Amino acid sequence: MKHTGLRKPFAVTALCAAVAMSSLHAWAVTDQEILNDAKSTDQIVTNGLGLQGQRYSTLDALNTNNINQLRPVWGFSLGGEKQRGQEAQPLIKDGVMYITGSYSRVYALDARTGKELWQYDARLPDGIMPCCDVINRGVALYDDLVIFGTLDAKLVALNKDTGKVVWKKTVADYKAGYSLTAAPLVVNGKLITGVSGGEFGVVGKIEAYNAKNGELLWTRPTVEGHMGYVWKDGKKVEAGISGGEAGKTWPGDLWKTGGAAPWLGGYYDPDTDSLLFGTGNPAPWNSHLRPGDNLYSSSRLALDPNDGSIKWHFQSTPHDGWDFDGVNEFISFDLKKDGKIIKAGAKADRNGFFFVIDRTNGKLLSATPFVTQTSWAKGFDLNTGRPIYVEENRPPNPMDGGGAAAGQGKPIFAAPSFLGGKNWMPMAYSPETDLFYVPANEWGMDIWNEPITYKKGAAYLGAGFTIKPLFDDYIGALRAVDPKTGKIVWEYKNPAPLWGGVLTTAGNLVFTGTPEGFLKAFDAKTGAELWKFNTGSGIVGSPVTWEMDGEQYVSVVSGWGGAVPLWGGEVAKKVKDINQGGMLWVFKLPKA
Repeated sequence: MKHTGLRKPFAVTALCAAVAMSSLHAWAVTDQEILNDAKSTDQIVTNGLGLQGQRYSTLDALNTNNINQLRPVWGFSLGGEKQRGQEAQPLIKDGVMYITGSYSRVYALDARTGKELWQYDARLPDGIMPCCDVINRGVALYDDLVIFGTLDAKLVALNKDTGKVVWKKTVADYKAGYSLTAAPLVVNGKLITGVSGGEFGVVGKIEAYNAKNGELLWTRPTVEGHMGYVWKDGKKVEAGISGGEAGKTWPGDLWKTGGAAPWLGGYYDPDTDSLLFGTGNPAPWNSHLRPGDNLYSSSRLALDPNDGSIKWHFQSTPHDGWDFDGVNEFISFDLKKDGKIIKAGAKADRNGFFFVIDRTNGKLLSATPFVTQTSWAKGFDLNTGRPIYVEENRPPNPMDGGGAAAGQGKPIFAAPSFLGGKNWMPMAYSPETDLFYVPANEWGMDIWNEPITYKKGAAYLGAGFTIKPLFDDYIGALRAVDPKTGKIVWEYKNPAPLWGGVLTTAGNLVFTGTPEGFLKAFDAKTGAELWKFNTGSGIVGSPVTWEMDGEQYVSVVSGWGGAVPLWGGEVAKKVKDINQGGMLWVFKLPKA
């Protein structure tokens, strides 16, 4: 009989004591617990269910044979009028669940009952400028702290038992367009985060703080030409210019407002001792203003966690002219191919290609489309790692042919749209099936360039667009991708775009949510839909599973919002009737 992954219940007295204690005093989270999170079943203390972000659970008590019996245990309303764009992943420690809500809120809940233990609401100023809704993707846990980022670009550390502020740091100037939306990462006592705001011409950066007191340890700009710094003995010390010098891949002074915001956060690979972060689009979108590769925009970076120095980079869309970013998560895994095991990583990019990269050096191993159309490029040259552009499908220069006088350049149709073949919503990897489970979308866009000049705190696009679905019957597609071949093993088609994360388990299950409000479970090997539950609002959060009191639980936050209803053009019209909301749902099997 296959091992269930669940421990036998404790003695009644011990269990009762644990229940009483867990709701009041969770134990401190250690570096070792964070490092071992992928193997742990009774808690989740990292975003991604492990530092490498595979979103795979070894639990199998819930499986293809009994998933149809999964039932809701409790629900919790996020309350008030702030029920929109709930993109958080829950964390669970010693019977306490921690989630964030829209508008920079944090909740601590009894994981057994849903009882609220405390709530923290950030006091946001009126002038915040979130690009893509008022979302937040979760907290970090470390020691006795619950740490998260706010829409006015602050890091806030709360006491895990009371929700009271322990320390607070301003990361950047929100009046310039900066914000924080990602779940922070903790590695060996360092709290590591990126910034959001690429659409406002900010300068992207990745920074490390002392997780216990908020002291800044190092900063690494993600736009070529800006100086990095480390702090030694309380003194600020230069740590080298990103890329070595200014102007190599940027014209003039555009590097000073270059974007490349690492807005999704990152993961950590202990095998190579590397932080793995993606960077966003260059600013402005109008690529004719900035000839060159525009490093390190639309890239994957490997950084030394000790000082933030860049070990290697892979740029998925050099000289990006479509807002394809490169920020999507890079998941470490062992690639088994031709009798060899390669320390690899994979990402499904906004630009429509599924990349497998050697995570020891950044060398491109394969690049295959995971969507039906990639009109901007024919493929990738594996020798150079560069795309083979379809030059006529770059939005034209508005200064050509009298476009400037008309206020815009000639529109072209491009696929995928700038919302991406896959956007922020994290995929999952199963070592059981050796497959990645990718929440993809099939859409294109009419896009044109416009003249633009930088103004602090104003949108810095230089482009216009209209997003259109490619097919009448579906937009979203959950696809199982074989990283050895790039082939799609199975797919599930969904009428509305997929905008929530994915979870996979040793029980041969894959979970994800839909904008129509359903949390769904699929057979990981075949893609057969096995179970669904209507949560009452569109799901754009990331599901999790864990063990508690000898039983396996599943949880997801529900609440429609995010970029699609704000930026989706014709697609937004298709989903305009989806209800917003804010609910946390918890499920388990009924007791025999």
